[in-house]
Amino acid sequence: MATTSEHVKCLIIGSGPAGYTAAVYAARADLKPLLYEGLQPGGQLMDTTDVDNFPGYPTGVHGPKMMEDLRNQAARFETDIRSGLVTSVDFTGPRHSVQIDDGKHTITADTIIIATGASAKWLGLPSETRLREAGGGVSACAVCDGFFYRNQDVAIVGGGDTAAEEATYLAKLCRKVYMIVRGDAMRASKAMQHRVTQTTNIEVLWNSETEEILGDQAVTGVRVKNRKTGETSEKSITGFFVAIGHKPNTDVFKPWLTLDEQGYIINQPGTAKTNIDGVFVAGDAADKVYRQAVTAAGTGCMAALEAERYLAARGIH
Repeated sequence: MATTSEHVKCLIIGSGPAGYTAAVYAARADLKPLLYEGLQPGGQLMDTTDVDNFPGYPTGVHGPKMMEDLRNQAARFETDIRSGLVTSVDFTGPRHSVQIDDGKHTITADTIIIATGASAKWLGLPSETRLREAGGGVSACAVCDGFFYRNQDVAIVGGGDTAAEEATYLAKLCRKVYMIVRGDAMRASKAMQHRVTQTTNIEVLWNSETEEILGDQAVTGVRVKNRKTGETSEKSITGFFVAIGHKPNTDVFKPWLTLDEQGYIINQPGTAKTNIDGVFVAGDAADKVYRQAVTAAGTGCMAALEAERYLAARGIH
């Protein structure tokens, strides 16, 4: 198999809001960044229909259109944007080495910005996939999409802190929130459980699992099965939220970077720096708290500025 190699000052891995923002800043600083888009060019926002909470779009914007705008802005400043997947890395340094597409291409870089994001965990139901891809009311982010379901009935799946927090968030907007919990208790902290049980328009469906999300082009209901009795029931809803966790896309970096127990990259507080000099992180690969496009973009800016300063301090021009 023929292989090629090249060296760059700044390599960006990932193409969501964090990656593209990092590219804009790095390119404007004359770092001549190379960006690899990864498995899902544009990141999670490519699965999002309407984005109403990103500054600069007063009437909202479709997720794919927003990512196209960000990509075009990065390209305008001559970011080298390529298709490809990082399959292994060597952060021995000072020049870091990255293999693309199982060694078909090798990149060495003075600085690397990791913006690989995180992937939502889904239930895996055919109806969930169909309605999600159709933009028909299935979401993994209540903060992003809850606004569209004001004064409507919705359901949310999950029993951890994120599910409890998102259920109470939805309860402020929606008429009724059904919370579908597999067991007879939540995994959420006691404080979060109290918030749920004290919110009058949240109904917890204990020992329950989703059998099917109902609706043709849009969500009209959910069929829920009681795991103890085997009985099924249907609830009329217009929005279905999945809050069973996210998986950061960081497996390839495990031998080199310090990760937490969930696989998120641990950055030095208040910075984009990792435990490896010259390697920075931005976006949801390190953020399990906010997970918003605007915060991802902000950390993309931070990572690029720190990469620029790192290179300047070492006299790399």
